Amino acid sequence: MSSYYTDLISPTQLSSMLSDKEAKQHLVILDASIPPVGTKAQPNQQWPNFAVQDAQRFDLENNFSDLSNPLPHIIPSKEQFEEQAQLLGINTDSQVVVYDDQGIFSSARAWWMFKAMGHKNVAVLDGGLPLWLSLKLPCYVATQNQRHSFKQLMGNFKATYNEAAFCDRYKVLNNLQQSHIKIVDARSESRFLGSTPEPRPGIRSGHMPGAINLHYAQLLSNGCFLPVEQLKAFFFNIVKQDNAMIMTCGSGVTACILLLGAHLCGLDETSVYDGSWSEWGAMLELPVITAK
Repeated sequence: MSSYYTDLISPTQLSSMLSDKEAKQHLVILDASIPPVGTKAQPNQQWPNFAVQDAQRFDLENNFSDLSNPLPHIIPSKEQFEEQAQLLGINTDSQVVVYDDQGIFSSARAWWMFKAMGHKNVAVLDGGLPLWLSLKLPCYVATQNQRHSFKQLMGNFKATYNEAAFCDRYKVLNNLQQSHIKIVDARSESRFLGSTPEPRPGIRSGHMPGAINLHYAQLLSNGCFLPVEQLKAFFFNIVKQDNAMIMTCGSGVTACILLLGAHLCGLDETSVYDGSWSEWGAMLELPVITAK
């Protein structure tokens, strides 16, 4: 294959790959959608009835999560990730493209998991399934009594886990007072300030002392990332070029949107707090505040 896409790919670029015989041999397209949390509406067009052509299901909540952990969406072991990726026919030289049915949502989580497992050639479809369908690009649409099916040969994917990609509550707690490390929270301002309850039961409202709020939706427009210069305006308003960042959110999903946005701006000293507020807000011994 002559070239690979990493990080962000447009619908036009992906459509061109699907029509290129050589490129298509290396291409693996994954639907990484998960249901929205809280009051956000479920998309009308979603898996398995609607999908990008040749897409397979990247089951983020089951096959690609550690189900032995009570917290949602915890990254699985290297062995589990490797096995599940191979079952999807992913090879070491595959060009992986991930998308979701909300535009940019859980696809960023799948992208970062692949990066954490050592796979460089992975990109997020900007605009996701909604933009793809609106442009009437090649897709699968189920008719009555049909189900999406896609058979794939076993891949040879090998995982090499980068432990710096995700961090735990101990690292977050140790770094709360470090001026050169910023904790950036992707939740809405109302959740950050504790003025609205958390969508998950038993979780305290508020945020970590010293954390900075940057709602992930501010980085997006109509399900696509803003231009890089606009993204930079958000990030450099809260951090300096040499700051490290730990991204957090409700369950480690939208934190990855912040991380991808930072990466597009050239800010790469980043990690994701995997337990996020689902863990922090449930543990009474961890500090929580509601004031700015």
